[in-house]
Amino acid sequence: MNALSKAAARPLADRRTAALALLSLLQFLIALDVTVVHVALPSIGAQFDAPTGSLSWVVTGYTLVGGGLLLLGGRVTDLLGRRRMFLCGAALFAVASLVAGLAPDLPVLIGARFAQGAGEALASPAAMSLIALLYPAPAERAKALGVWAAISSGGLVAGVLLSGVITELLHWRWIFGINVPLAIAVLLIAPRLLPSDGPRVRTERLDLPGAALLTAGPLSLVYGVVESAPAAVVAGVLLLVGFVVVEARTRHPLVPLAFFTHRVRAVANAVTVLLSAALSTAFFLLTLYLQDVVGFGPLQAGLAFLPLCAALFLAIAVTPRLITAIGLKYTALVGLVCTAAGLAWLARLPDQGAYAADVLPGMVGVAAGMGVGLLALQNAALHGVTEDDAGAASGVQRSVDQLGGALGLAVLVGAVAGGTAGVDGFRTAFLYALVGIAAAAVALLLAAPNERGSEESSSS
Repeated sequence: MNALSKAAARPLADRRTAALALLSLLQFLIALDVTVVHVALPSIGAQFDAPTGSLSWVVTGYTLVGGGLLLLGGRVTDLLGRRRMFLCGAALFAVASLVAGLAPDLPVLIGARFAQGAGEALASPAAMSLIALLYPAPAERAKALGVWAAISSGGLVAGVLLSGVITELLHWRWIFGINVPLAIAVLLIAPRLLPSDGPRVRTERLDLPGAALLTAGPLSLVYGVVESAPAAVVAGVLLLVGFVVVEARTRHPLVPLAFFTHRVRAVANAVTVLLSAALSTAFFLLTLYLQDVVGFGPLQAGLAFLPLCAALFLAIAVTPRLITAIGLKYTALVGLVCTAAGLAWLARLPDQGAYAADVLPGMVGVAAGMGVGLLALQNAALHGVTEDDAGAASGVQRSVDQLGGALGLAVLVGAVAGGTAGVDGFRTAFLYALVGIAAAAVALLLAAPNERGSEESSSS
C-alpha cells in the first residue's frame, strides 16, 4: 500500500473505531440496566409498598420483553436500515429511562422497564449488524465484537456496584436517570459516525403475530414458574408452539426456519441458551449469598464483583487469539469448561461461607467461562452473515441470550432454589446449572463443526 492509500485508509479506520466506541457505549447502558436494579429493589419495594413477587418483574420484565422482541428488531433492522433502527432504539431507551426514574408507582415503573426492553430490541441487533458489516474480515470482526462484548459485560458488573453506590448516596431513581444524558449524547453523535442506510425499497410485511407470540410465551412461562401457576406454564408452551407454526406458515417470518439449518449458527444459539441460563443464575445467587450469608452491605457486595470483572475482561482479551488458534468450537468448549469448574465450586457453598475461600474461586471460573464462551458463541452465531441476514442473525443471537438467561433464572432460582430452604437451595440450583453446561458441552462437541471464522458458510 502506497503512502496516499495509507493516508486515505487512516481516517476510515479512525471513524470505525469511534463508531465502535459509540455503539459500545449504548450497549453498556443496556447491559447496565439488567443488573443495576438488584441492590436497589428493597428501596423500591419500601417506597411503593410492593411485595417481592411484584418486584421481580422490575428485573425479568426488562429482559423478557427485550429478548422476545429482538427477533422483530433484527428483522426491522434488515428491512428499514441499521442506523435508523439504532437511533430509534436509543431514543426509546432514553425516554423509557426517564419515565422509570420519575415513576409515581410500581406499575408505571414496570411499564417503563418493558419499554426499555423494547428499545434494546431495536438498538442491540442494529449495533451488532453494524459491527459485523463495518468489520467484514473475520479477525477484525472478532476483535471488534470482543471490545463490544467486553464493554457490555462490564455494564453487567458495573450495574451491581453502581446500584449500591447510587442507592446509598443519592436515590434509587438515579439508577435510571444516569441513562438519559448518555443516551442523548449517543443520539447526537451517531449520525456523524455511523454509515447512512440509504433509501429502502423493500415492502415485505413485518411478522407482528410472531413477535407477539415470542414475547408472550416466555412471559407466561416465567409468570407460571414464579407464581406456581401450571396453567400459565402450559399457556406459555402453547404460545411458543404457536410461534413455530406461525413462522412456518407466514410469507415473511421474523426468521425463516431454514435459517436454523445452518449448523454452526444453530448449535451456537442452542448452547448459548444453556450457558446464559447458568450465568444469570450464578450472578443472581452470588449477589444474594454475599449479602444474606456472608453479611456484605450493598456497596461491599458490589465491590466484591470487581475480581469477576477483571477476570471477564482478561478472558475477552485473549478470546480472539484463541479463536484464531483453535477455532470457534474448541474456544467455546474452553469457556464451557471454565464455567463448569466455577459452578462445581459454587455447588459446595457452605451455610456460613467466606468470600475469599468459598465465593471468589467459583466467581472467577464463571467469569472466565462467560468471557470466552459467550464471545466465541457470538462469533459463531454471526458466521457467514450477509447484507440480507446480518440483522436477523444478530437478533437471534441476542434473543436466545436474553431469553435463555431469563427463563433459566426463573426455573433454577424459582423452581429449584425457591423450593429448597436456605443455602441448600443455592447449591441445588448451581448443581442443576452445572448439568446444563455439561449437556451444552456434549452437544457442542458432537454436533458442531470447528470453524475459524472464515467467511465461507459451513455446510448445513
